[in-house]
Amino acid sequence: MEEEVKIQVESKASGRFMRIAPRKARLVVDLIRGKMVDEAITILEFSPKYAAPVIKKILNSAVSNAMRIAENKKTKIDVDSFFIKSVYVNEGPTLKRYMPRAMGRATPIRKRTSHITIVLGAVSQGS
Repeated sequence: MEEEVKIQVESKASGRFMRIAPRKARLVVDLIRGKMVDEAITILEFSPKYAAPVIKKILNSAVSNAMRIAENKKTKIDVDSFFIKSVYVNEGPTLKRYMPRAMGRATPIRKRTSHITIVLGAVSQGS
């Protein structure tokens, strides 16, 4: 008999208007996509990228949300059973600033923002 894998709890957390360029945040997000939560937290702790602590904070929020959902459904769920179902980074609004340059010119500076979303799932073995 094959065992069927069911997703019991699914939770989501997002950080909006984060002051990091989406291109740089996607580099870190690609490291943790599809991993178990404890492994992802370890990867983020040792990553030297600026986005790592920001994404770790959102991941911890998603775990907390999942625990709250499980508590409300009165189901017992283990933190080790959570995995990252999907994670994505969308582009937020760009702050436009100008820097003075030589001979009276000005060059634009684009300060980009990101919307980071993490969706967690919890698996349980059973038929």
